[in-house]
Amino acid sequence: MANPSPGNSITLRVEAPSSFSATSELAAAVGAAGAAITALDVTESHHETLVVDVTCNTTDDAHAARVKDALNALDGVTVQHVSDRTFLMHLGGKLEVVPKVPLRNRDDLSRAYTPGVARVCLAIAEDPAAARNLTVKRNTVAVVTDGSAVLGLGNIGPAAALPVMEGKAALFKQFANVDAWPVCLDTQDTEEIIRTVKLLAPVFGGVNLEDIAAPRCFEIEARLREELDIPVFHDDQHGTAIVTLAALVNALRVVDKKIEDVKIVVSGVGAAGSAIIQLLKAQGARHIVAAGRSGAIHKGETYNDPHRTWIAENTNQDGFAGTLHEAMVDADVFIGVSAPNILGEEHIASMAKDAIVFAMANPTPEVDPAAASRHAAVVATGRSDFPNQINNVLAFPGLFRGLLDAGASDITPDMLVAAAEAIANRVNDNELNASYIIPSIFDPHVTADVAAAVAAAAHASNVATPAGPADPAAEPAPALASA
Repeated sequence: MANPSPGNSITLRVEAPSSFSATSELAAAVGAAGAAITALDVTESHHETLVVDVTCNTTDDAHAARVKDALNALDGVTVQHVSDRTFLMHLGGKLEVVPKVPLRNRDDLSRAYTPGVARVCLAIAEDPAAARNLTVKRNTVAVVTDGSAVLGLGNIGPAAALPVMEGKAALFKQFANVDAWPVCLDTQDTEEIIRTVKLLAPVFGGVNLEDIAAPRCFEIEARLREELDIPVFHDDQHGTAIVTLAALVNALRVVDKKIEDVKIVVSGVGAAGSAIIQLLKAQGARHIVAAGRSGAIHKGETYNDPHRTWIAENTNQDGFAGTLHEAMVDADVFIGVSAPNILGEEHIASMAKDAIVFAMANPTPEVDPAAASRHAAVVATGRSDFPNQINNVLAFPGLFRGLLDAGASDITPDMLVAAAEAIANRVNDNELNASYIIPSIFDPHVTADVAAAVAAAAHASNVATPAGPADPAAEPAPALASA
């Protein structure tokens, strides 16, 4: 599973003897060490030596050290310096604040700040709803975390979570022109998180909860949705569910099966698994078996949390009480949001003909995708180095773009389904195949399609502003950024 990745990209500055074969010898050594060269640049040329920047993808820090050793082992070659390109990208952070209006003279200052700004303040005091048109609120989202469940790293705390939240905010801006800002809270107390987000809410048009551990994340989202008048979205739950449903819609088209007929096994009943199950049922799935660490969730067992209780009452109608491996027999679909390497090739072989496997544990999937592909008709993962990457970035930028454009106050299941269908529809019949069931995150139409579908669903659900901006002088919503 360890493949060279851009996430472990390095640049080695190398001094080598000046010769016509120098660069090819460097490239051969890097390739023999198992790295993938992405660039090779001669930065200096002297009568006896060359200085060459060798950029390559590695698997981890130990692999990078082996590449360095391989180059140093060549006659006359010295590695002067190794730069980690991922760390270089993060120097000083990935975000900045840039004014939208010019401040060139006293006239500009008088309108952007005092005394003119006082008139705007009084207008908002008289009509608080005007803040959406007259402040950053109309296009700003808070990306909120407590650092308790960051990627696959676990409970690493708010400071260590900040690079992820910065990245999320950058994706919001790049793909949907939404101004998002990291809000990393130094508490993991449910009530403190809820109170803090409520206190910050006047600034934002929406809240994206991120990397908050289950089961705390469920209560936080539910309470904030109930107590705030702006949409609150837990991306680890619903973003994953949207893109999973989109991928499944198209995978079922490939194998010519219907969602209401197939047996679906879901591994993992935390935040993502619960949301996936709810959205699959909203789309018409009738035969779902969910499995946790101790086996299938079923009505014959008593569960301590309401989410497992809901799953027991709304899935597994036959009362299957066996293990995950036993549940895989004759299953049409496997959806994994759980742990690495919990399935072997034999378990995929036990599935029904033309099976679909979504092994989405990251970075190591539930089953080796290459092994799964020997038996399943369609295989997808959460990784970028395999076909069919199920990636939340297909969903959340467009979703929030649509929510902000509509002035939505809440999020409904119909809006989530609409987002999934918009993503699925970006793959037309001529493009659809077993290795292409989901569009690229760089498809410039995905965000616009999702935004339009969500805004339409928001208006249909009566959770949107009835008629556009209240202030005719207000700036229109930002145009979608093309990827």
